[in-house]
Amino acid sequence: MNVYSEIERKRKAGKKQFAVLVDPDKADDAKSVELAKAAEDCGVDYIFVGGSLLTNGNLNNCIEKIKSNCKIPVVLFPGNTMQIDKRADAILLLSLISGRNPDLLIGKHVIAAPILKENNLETIATGYMLIESGNFTTVQYMSNTRPIPADKNEIAVCTAVAGEMLGLKTIYMDAGSGALNPISEKMIESVRKNVSLPVIIGGGIRTAEKAVATCKAGADVVVVGNAIEKDPGLLKTIAEAVHKLN
Repeated sequence: MNVYSEIERKRKAGKKQFAVLVDPDKADDAKSVELAKAAEDCGVDYIFVGGSLLTNGNLNNCIEKIKSNCKIPVVLFPGNTMQIDKRADAILLLSLISGRNPDLLIGKHVIAAPILKENNLETIATGYMLIESGNFTTVQYMSNTRPIPADKNEIAVCTAVAGEMLGLKTIYMDAGSGALNPISEKMIESVRKNVSLPVIIGGGIRTAEKAVATCKAGADVVVVGNAIEKDPGLLKTIAEAVHKLN
């Protein structure tokens, strides 16, 4: 499957999509297997794998366990160039367009490019926008960048439009792992009205109601990670709520 084509096909059909974000640092073999099976039962569209900081070397094993136990596309959501595995179906090649750190705009991509090309991994050029969430998140610290202020919708819009003009394929707006506040519906609406790319939204989404509101505001793909780690039962609840919109 070409993952980007599937995201775009569903977007054009008006179908909302649900992705689960798995942090390999927090997912041992048993948890990875359990999540993969549960996600398939719930009709989850994609499983994103990655994190801002991986410390236990579990990325490859995590992907293997997920791939062995479900048919859901596995998409790398890399925090650095070490987070590459050819067994994944695709990788979000993130360019941190909300920040001014050149390493995360192009520097790390130069290092990763030959590895990605050699492994023939589908790359989805993604404009990654970090949005202020009410607390200092891991991604903010690790990226050494300041997020877009939560009330500056015009900055978010202009950043997303610039990403589209640069030829990026998707826009990923993220409040960050462990976000205190999710991205406002008004900001999502503003960005959605001004770009024609698939819009992915993550960070701070803890309830089915918030996931639905995020979709209605304009998200094509809603991503939930931390909330499901804390309450696995949310997986089914959110999946059903998002897909009911279709």
